[in-house]
Amino acid sequence: MLQDAAILQAHYPLFAPMVAFLFGSAIGSFINVVAYRLPIMLARDWQQQSLEILEDATGNDSLVAELAKRLPTHKTPFNLVVPNSTCPHCDVRIKPWHNIPIAGYFLVKGRCASCQQAISARYPLVEVTTAILTALVIIVLGPNLEGLAGCFLLWSLVALALIDFDTQLLPDDITMPLLWIGLVINYFGVITSFDNAFWGACMGYLILWTVFHLFKLVTGKEGMGYGDFKMLAMLGAWLGVQSVPLIIVLSSFAGAAIGGTMIILGRDKAKPIKFGPFLAVAGFIALLWGNKLIDMYLIFSFGA
Repeated sequence: MLQDAAILQAHYPLFAPMVAFLFGSAIGSFINVVAYRLPIMLARDWQQQSLEILEDATGNDSLVAELAKRLPTHKTPFNLVVPNSTCPHCDVRIKPWHNIPIAGYFLVKGRCASCQQAISARYPLVEVTTAILTALVIIVLGPNLEGLAGCFLLWSLVALALIDFDTQLLPDDITMPLLWIGLVINYFGVITSFDNAFWGACMGYLILWTVFHLFKLVTGKEGMGYGDFKMLAMLGAWLGVQSVPLIIVLSSFAGAAIGGTMIILGRDKAKPIKFGPFLAVAGFIALLWGNKLIDMYLIFSFGA
């Protein structure tokens, strides 16, 4: 199949990017669902686990039952598949043709077809951005296993960036499976060697873990969450140990620049800056151009 795709790409250079764009827009639509629903699913799961832990710790069934009554009840299934998408304002089910990636938003002119309330422009923006970036991955890496793996990593990074931006969470449900997937695909040398991937995962976690504890020791405050460690470890497992310093530098510069700008514009200094989106951007850059950037740095610094 990949050989056929390569032949088509040779004769029709725009074929693979166009397919990637269309497929990426559909994935972007699904990412919107993941970014909204996964944090809610996790919160409900944590709520249930907390009640179970409290019951085990106290043995007081009546106390747990009373607390459970005061918490919201969720009788209907809620996951990434069900229920069907509905308008957040009037709760009317969205028609399938209004859910078409990108085009659906313009078909309804940015408003719910039922209640005419405005629909957030974020939905088509995520779809367009994911589509463009997916096409870019295929253009740079090619219609091959590396390109397909790169697309999968990209989609995960977009989902993580959105969730962290909204909730300050980088769910283990995404980062930990992706870490192992990165190690597995690089066991076969898809993006980098297995040795690079293994030490990349180790270095990615330990560097931010060390920074976290040094910052806490000096200031008494926590400068980042453990999800950031796991996300960088995930990127290290996918892109290799040589990419970890580059990702840290790129994300730190981006975080400092944007954070400084927001403070100048009046942002509350006490409000934490989400580091996940910066790691996602840096990881994407490292995926496509990391080796070239590292080579340029070595030539510039050492004339290598």
